[in-house]
Amino acid sequence: MADPQGSNTRHQAYFRANLTLIGILLVIWAFVAFGCGIFLAPWLNQWRLPGTGYPLGFWFAQQGAIYVFVILIFVYVILMNRIDRRYGVDEKD
Repeated sequence: MADPQGSNTRHQAYFRANLTLIGILLVIWAFVAFGCGIFLAPWLNQWRLPGTGYPLGFWFAQQGAIYVFVILIFVYVILMNRIDRRYGVDEKD
């Protein structure tokens, strides 16, 4: 018979790993979106995006944060699949 307490502990560890990953990715996204796109934009505007001439702070506010968000979605999928395999809850074909 399976140990319900061990199973519960494993589920809590899985959930904690999931929340930790989500928290880290949200902090990265918030830094890029709010930090680089709003708060640090005047400082970043002293540099230009190569090939376009746009100020870097403006680029982060308009497009950079969106690109980072899409990249973070792919990072989440890859890392979540690893977490799923580690805790034995991955989807089997």
